[in-house]
Amino acid sequence: MGGRALGLRLRLTLINALFSSAIVAVLGLVFHETLRYTLRQNTEAFLDEEWAVVKSYLRVEKGRPVWFYDRDDPEETATVLRLRQGLLLLADRQGRVLEVSDAYSQIGAEKPSEIREILASGKPSVRQRHDADDFTYLIRSGIHIDDDRRQFFLSIGRPLESDELVLSQFTRRYLSLAPVLLLALGAASWWAAGRALNPLRTFAAAAQSITGDSLNVRVERRGANDELDGVIDAFNNMVDRLENSFNQIRRFSTDVSHELRTPLTAIRGQLEVALMTSDSKERYRDAMVSAVEDVDRLAQVVRALLHLSQAESGQVAVAHDPLDLARLAGGIAEQFQFPAEAEGLALETRLSPATLAGDKIHIERLLSNLLSNSIKYTPAGGHITLSVVPNDGEVHLIVEDTGRGIPAEHLPHIFDRFYRVPDGHRDPERGLGIGLSFVAWIAKAHSARISVDSEPGKGTRFTVSFAAASQPAATPARALES
Repeated sequence: MGGRALGLRLRLTLINALFSSAIVAVLGLVFHETLRYTLRQNTEAFLDEEWAVVKSYLRVEKGRPVWFYDRDDPEETATVLRLRQGLLLLADRQGRVLEVSDAYSQIGAEKPSEIREILASGKPSVRQRHDADDFTYLIRSGIHIDDDRRQFFLSIGRPLESDELVLSQFTRRYLSLAPVLLLALGAASWWAAGRALNPLRTFAAAAQSITGDSLNVRVERRGANDELDGVIDAFNNMVDRLENSFNQIRRFSTDVSHELRTPLTAIRGQLEVALMTSDSKERYRDAMVSAVEDVDRLAQVVRALLHLSQAESGQVAVAHDPLDLARLAGGIAEQFQFPAEAEGLALETRLSPATLAGDKIHIERLLSNLLSNSIKYTPAGGHITLSVVPNDGEVHLIVEDTGRGIPAEHLPHIFDRFYRVPDGHRDPERGLGIGLSFVAWIAKAHSARISVDSEPGKGTRFTVSFAAASQPAATPARALES
């Protein structure tokens, strides 16, 4: 083919044609042998009938064959004449021929040893013999007993020329029809392969139309629930993953450009003002210190975004070790006691023994982000409660505060990156707006559910529900950058 691969449709057609040829050949052989066997059985049945007819007319008296029939009956006379002119041989035990037809003489009488062997067996013998012209005959030989209970050798036969002619005609006709049948099967295979491959063409066209800007395209399932529908499902799932990856990249680019615009503008403004107005080393130094602080903020944003993107794309490993959540939460709460007191807040813990399978560092970060969020948005004099509550095969981690609360219209968006509930505060210390995004990812990575209940002016309650594990165990710590 000149190095060019055969098309799938042509290959399917050729494979089907190959199998069809094999089936046609096998069927032809089966039909041929079945016909041969049927003809042989019919011939043997005919010889059995002729054998009975011969024995009814033939007698042996004093070593000589005698035919007993009514010579005035034309039918009996014709039957005996037919038998004697056909293939017939009568011999004694020593092989001496008593009577033989001219037709039987063409193939020759059996040897005395063969005659003795057949007589000794006591069973009829059916076999094929050939004459000088290589014509084939079916011969039936056996014992003929006279009135004195003496045994003689009797053999009759029938030519197989007509049977061979039938077989030959069948073979010629079958071989002449086989190419037509194969051509018809090949055409049907070509048509069926085209029909079967139509969904693949549709599938290929849909795949070709998918680009970075059209990842929302999906291939419709055929509803047959066969292998092709399985391929379509796998393809659609792959496109879903690609779309999610592209969306993460776009979101990351948008988030970075949005979040870095203000610090970069501030740095540029500070440096331009310093260049135009500063007249001493101290002012230059103050401008550089401010620029370095803004650069640190930029680095913090980039690190946080990179880590969150890596986490969402599955590049961050998550352990599933047995953890004593009450002990872990108690340790994090101790770390936040001083910051809470510095803001005039009371931090209370209600920790019941509970174990879950999780990643120690990630769970610590989830706790830290939730507590830090509550401290930031709870006015002085407020109260924060950290609880661990096992319940019906689950472990509920609850962080509840008496802070400003979140309006209902903002609750669906609080886990989005850089989303901040508008409250008139522009202090960068309020955070980057991705802490809850980390909380959502950590909960998802642990197959946990997270819910939020909040009422403006009364406070907010975060509940993370984990599947309970059997027994606690310590896990090695791994640092997470934010």
